[in-house]
Amino acid sequence: MKDLSKYSAYGGKGWSPRTRTMREEIGDLWGNCGIDTQYKPLKSVLLHRPGPEIGELVDPDEAQMLDIPDTEIASKQHDTLAQGFKEEGVKVHYVDPIGVPIPNQMFVADLMFMTPEGAIVARPASTVRAGEERWVARKLADLGIPILKSVRGNGVFEGADAAWINEETVMLATGHRTNHKAHEQIKGLLGEMDVEVIHVGLPYGSMHLMGALRIVDKDLALCWPGRVPYDAVAELRERGFSVYFIPSLDEAVRGMPLNFVTLAPRRVLMPAGNPVTEEFYDDLGITYRTVVIDELIKAAGAVGCLSGILERETG
Repeated sequence: MKDLSKYSAYGGKGWSPRTRTMREEIGDLWGNCGIDTQYKPLKSVLLHRPGPEIGELVDPDEAQMLDIPDTEIASKQHDTLAQGFKEEGVKVHYVDPIGVPIPNQMFVADLMFMTPEGAIVARPASTVRAGEERWVARKLADLGIPILKSVRGNGVFEGADAAWINEETVMLATGHRTNHKAHEQIKGLLGEMDVEVIHVGLPYGSMHLMGALRIVDKDLALCWPGRVPYDAVAELRERGFSVYFIPSLDEAVRGMPLNFVTLAPRRVLMPAGNPVTEEFYDDLGITYRTVVIDELIKAAGAVGCLSGILERETG
């Protein structure tokens, strides 16, 4: 009988063991991706340009929006958002779903959460948004980005409920968009990466953690008083963060200036039309690029919600 053990296929001479970690293979065997903070220089994002899917809306409540955006204006404003990223040196990818997508497809941040080793695909909590994640998963695969987990079972999770606090810590909020079953799934995966998960509960009336807390630098966080969990602020301060609260609740509701994307330490891309908050950011040494997205805000989200973060500088 032939001795198969001498052949490389069976572990013999010529066998080449795979010794690199998943993280080490990113950008080589896998596509470029990965983040381990919310503030290091941003390299690429995933967007969806809204179009005909919002043109037939009649009742904004049925689509879970504040008002019905004008399709043409919203599309042009989204182009301006994408151009803002590009002018800041950020590569822009598009979801490109097949056919006419669901009206909220534009809010890509809810549909995924990036780690240093690849993406977690979300599972939106509402039937109105069920299935949006399928197209994001397809695009991630097209880009060669590893999908480490799709939230499953009765778990519901939206990516805007999770935030990297530092390289070893993620804050994960539960509320009406993310439940405890998803929390346990995500905690388990991140734990395998030696990442600590801090659980906080959102107060009633909050949509996502993203709308209440943003990280601008390794030691600077901005929060919405009354919406940010008490424990979230306590955990940030315990880790050496200076926590500041946005000064104008009128602007916070109307113009969503906290719903931004951090481009680099103390540099953000934010909605235009918030002079009180801009002055506040000036005083904190935060620089900003503004984009007019008031039509998109009618859909109940702003720059942060619209942007799926694919890659930042890491390490």
